[in-house]
Amino acid sequence: MRVLITGGGGFIGRKIASKLVDRGDQAIAFDFAFPVEARRLAAEVPGFHLVEGDITDLAPVIAAFQTHKPDAIIHCAAIVGVLYSVASPGNVYRVNLQGSVNIFEAMRLCGVRRIVHMSSEEVYGDFERPIIDESHPTRPSMPYGISKLAVEQTGRVYRDLHDLECINMRTSWVYGVGLPRPRPPTTFLDAALRGEACHLSFGADVAIDFTYMDDVVGGVLAALDAKSPSHDVYNLASGTATTLGEMVELIREMIPGANISAKPGPYMFTPTLRAPLKGALDMSRAYEELEFAPRFDLRRGFEAYIEDWRARTPADHNGH
Repeated sequence: MRVLITGGGGFIGRKIASKLVDRGDQAIAFDFAFPVEARRLAAEVPGFHLVEGDITDLAPVIAAFQTHKPDAIIHCAAIVGVLYSVASPGNVYRVNLQGSVNIFEAMRLCGVRRIVHMSSEEVYGDFERPIIDESHPTRPSMPYGISKLAVEQTGRVYRDLHDLECINMRTSWVYGVGLPRPRPPTTFLDAALRGEACHLSFGADVAIDFTYMDDVVGGVLAALDAKSPSHDVYNLASGTATTLGEMVELIREMIPGANISAKPGPYMFTPTLRAPLKGALDMSRAYEELEFAPRFDLRRGFEAYIEDWRARTPADHNGH
């Protein structure tokens, strides 16, 4: 299979591309820029191709489709993060929504039917229950979540008008070594591993479904491979929520001497901007229809993270 990955140079896209190549597929990573790691992989690994282009410009998108003739799309390209979306909503809508429309148009014009879209738990807004399934109301409160829900609905329009198949994977607080923005649990893990301090004056009471990167990759590929899924939306998380306070205690147990803490209260993006209420994502639909189940609970995910971090970090910079 030939798969074009938008945002293929990014944190999630690059790992999905590598996994595709590992299993014998052709991966075409489409992005406006690529890190050194991606360029090295493309030079060393047959079947891993880099294509530079901007998804907000339809011409290079069409050119990539015509040149590489993908069988399916994995759509990771987006401006992510609630804070950035509040600071620059116009840019977020331009990239996330207009860029997605360009991908849908290229699929329509070039005869590509299936796309797996990386959506977000932010589309739900405040969780109404401790654990929610895909039938939960979608009331996003921030521009980022609104943009993701708009892409989901736009995919349904292209499904109805042009017989495209857009599968939306709603992820939740993905973590792994190299996450390009500061957010728990990576902020706490990295500080503990470096022997540095990390203290939050809020957030200990909020329960969040933290999802290890390998499970995200596995769930996306399960959606890509699914024969005839019955739905167009699937939760993709660990299935269990952990409070930030419990998470801090777990890291302290796993990394003795960790100088980290979080004080009671909700999670705050800024002193006046509260994060939507979170919880666990029910994974039953993905298990039943995609035959996918997460492999990493929080402890196992942290074990994998710590092992990966230490493998990448020179001994003289390793705090423990």
